[in-house]
Amino acid sequence: MSANNIVSQNAQKRKFPMEYTRNIGIVAHIDAGKTTTTERILFYTGVVHKMGEVHEGSSVTDWMDQERERGITITSAAISCKWKNQSGAYAGIEHQINLIDTPGHVDFTAEVERSLRVLDGAVAVFCAVAGVQPQSETVWRQMNKYHVPRIAFINKMDRVGANFSRSIESMEKRLQAKPQAIFLPMGDEDDFEGLIDLVEMEAILFDSQDLTGINFKRQAIPEAYNAKALAGREALIETLADIDESIADRYLEGIMIDANFLHSVIRKATIALDFCPVIPGSAFKNKGVQILLDSVLHYLPCPLELPAVKAEDLKGKEVEVVPNDGSQLIGLAFKLMNDSYVGKLVFVRIYSGTIKKGTALFNTRTGRTERIARILLMKANTREDIDLAHSGDICALVGLRDVVTGDTLCEKSHPLRLEPPTFPETVISMSIEPKTSADQDKLELGLERLSEEDPTFFVTINEDTGQTLISGMGELHLEIIRDRLFREFKVRAEAGRPQIAYRECFGQSAKGEGKFVRENVDNPQFAHACIKVVALERGAGVMIENKLPEGTIPNAFIDNILEGIREAAYNGVLASYPVTDFKATLYDASFDEVESSEMAFKMAGIFAFKEAMEASQPILLEPMMAVEVETPDEYQGDIMGDLNRRRGQIQNMRNQGLYSIITSLVPLSEMFGYSTAVRSLSKGRASYSMNPESFQPVPENILKTILNASNIS
Repeated sequence: MSANNIVSQNAQKRKFPMEYTRNIGIVAHIDAGKTTTTERILFYTGVVHKMGEVHEGSSVTDWMDQERERGITITSAAISCKWKNQSGAYAGIEHQINLIDTPGHVDFTAEVERSLRVLDGAVAVFCAVAGVQPQSETVWRQMNKYHVPRIAFINKMDRVGANFSRSIESMEKRLQAKPQAIFLPMGDEDDFEGLIDLVEMEAILFDSQDLTGINFKRQAIPEAYNAKALAGREALIETLADIDESIADRYLEGIMIDANFLHSVIRKATIALDFCPVIPGSAFKNKGVQILLDSVLHYLPCPLELPAVKAEDLKGKEVEVVPNDGSQLIGLAFKLMNDSYVGKLVFVRIYSGTIKKGTALFNTRTGRTERIARILLMKANTREDIDLAHSGDICALVGLRDVVTGDTLCEKSHPLRLEPPTFPETVISMSIEPKTSADQDKLELGLERLSEEDPTFFVTINEDTGQTLISGMGELHLEIIRDRLFREFKVRAEAGRPQIAYRECFGQSAKGEGKFVRENVDNPQFAHACIKVVALERGAGVMIENKLPEGTIPNAFIDNILEGIREAAYNGVLASYPVTDFKATLYDASFDEVESSEMAFKMAGIFAFKEAMEASQPILLEPMMAVEVETPDEYQGDIMGDLNRRRGQIQNMRNQGLYSIITSLVPLSEMFGYSTAVRSLSKGRASYSMNPESFQPVPENILKTILNASNIS
C-alpha cells in the first residue's frame, strides 16, 4: 500500500489512522538483546529521555523487581510510541507503534504466545555471535503459527566473534526461513561503524563521538565497500525476483529498479510471509536502531493489510472480521495483570469497532455484560487515560471482573467468538503451605490472582494429603511465582521441592466394564457401562465419544458416563498422574427405570475407565527436555559426559568458532540444579537453554523408584 494514495475513512476521528499504526512485538532467545533494543526504541521515539540498561536494572519495560534483579524479561510489557521516517514512502508521516517486549526464557513462553496472537508484525532479534538459538526456534514457530510477518535484527555486531553472514545462514538452516539482507554491516566487532543501505544504495555512518547514536549521516558508499554493496543488491533483487513477477520482469528486461519500487516489493513479500528482511546493528552501542524503526514502518503491515480475522457466531457459523471503526465491536482479551494502583487490568486487542469509557462489553464465554470504568494506554508500568480506543488498537481496560485470557469482548446484540491463544502443558509442580492460619487467606488470594494473570500457572489440592500444589513451566517459573507471593502478597509460606508432572498412558487397547450397584432399601442404585479404549500416538491428546445405539439408555445418563471417564482420566492407576493420548468409546450400557441415577452412571464411567486402564499394561511417561549447551571446546567432553550421566540422548554436536554446541534430549527429572553443574564443569564459561520437547516412557529401573515414592506397590 503506497503512502501517497492512502485515504482513511476514519482519519478525522482518530489521532493516528490505521494506515499509520503498527502493532509489533520484539521476540528472541534470552540475552539476544530484546530489552536493550526496546529501550533504544523508547529513547529514539522520545518516550524516555535517558536510556535504561538491563545490567543496571534501569530498563523501562523490565519494571518488576524480579526482572531487574535477574536481568531477564518475565512478563511482556506493552508500550506505545511515535516515529517519523526520514526517507522513503512514509517520509515525514508520524506513525504510532504499539510495541510489546516479550520474554526470551522458555519458562515464560506463554507470554510470547499470547502476544503474537494479537500482533500484526514482529522484530526477531538474533545475536550476531550465537546466531539462531533454541528459543529463537520456538518463537519462530510461534510466529509461523499465527502467520506474523517479521523483520530480523542481527544484534551485537560489535561483539567479538560477530558474523553477519553466518547468522543469516543459521536462519536458513535451522528455521527453514527466507532471510535476505537489506542492509550490510560496515565492519564488525570493534570496527563496526555503519550500514550499507541496499535499497537506497547509500552508506549510513554513525558518529563515533556521539555515544547516544542520535547523529548519523547518509552518504555515498565508500569505494572499499562498492563491490560488496553491488553484490548484496544483486542478491537481494534475485531473491525477490523468485517471489514477485513484477520485479522479475524488470530484472530480466534490464530496466532500472528504483528504491521506491524495491520498497514496495519488499513490503508485499514480507507481509505475504515469503521474505524476511535482515538488518545488522548493535543496540547496546546505539547503532542501527533508528534504521530498524524506519524498516518497521516500511515493511511491517498496518491492521488493514492483513487477512480478515476469523470469528464464529454462537451457532458456530464462521464470520470474517474486518478492521473498521464503524463496525460492530469485537476484541480479544489476551493478557491480565493486577496493578497495585488501579486493580485488575485486562489487555485487549480491538479488531473492529471502538470502545468508549463507560461502555458495557459482552463476554461470550460467560454470557455476562460488564461496564468499563477506564481505558488506559500502557507505557510498561505507567499508564495514560484515554476516552476512546479504535480498531487496530491495543489498550488496557479497568473495571472488568470475570474475564480470563482468551475471552472475546463484543456487543451483546452481535455476539461473536475469536479463537483464543493456546498454551503448552505444565511440566513441573511444587507444594506450598502457609506458615500460619493468618497467611492462609493471603495465600489463597495471591494464588487466585496469579493464576488469573498466567494461563500456564495452575493451583490444585492433593486429595490424599490436602497439600496445595502449584504447577508451571519450569523451575524459574515457580521460583518467580513463589517470590511474588512473598513480596506482593506478603505471604509467609514453605515451598516444597519441585515435582515432575508425569503422565500416564495406555500400553495397549483394552475394554472396561463399570457397574455401580448399591442394594440399599432406602436408596438403591444401579448403573452399568462398557467402554473400549484405544491408545493413541504421543501428543494426540484425549478423545471421548458415544457409540451407543439410540435409546439404549436416557441421553442424560450418557453425559454422566462421559463425565465419569473424563474425571477418571485426571488420576491414572499407576501413580495417580493424568492420563493422556487415548480414545475412549462408550459402546454398551444398561439402566433400571427406578434405581438408576446420574451419580450412579458417573461412577460406572469411572469404574469402566479404571478397569480398562489396569488391563492395558499402562505406561508412565516423563517430560523430556531439548537441552542445548554452548561451551568452549576444552569443556566439551566433560559436558557430554555429564549429560550422559543424566540419561541424556545426544542428538547433535557442531562447532561454531571456538565453541561447541551440544544438543541433547534429557529427562526433566535429571535437570534440577543443572545451572550450577554446568557452571562448575566449565568454570562459568558455558551456557545452556532447554525447551519441553515430548513425553517418553520411564525406564523400568526408574519406574520402581517413582512408584515407591508415590507409595504405590
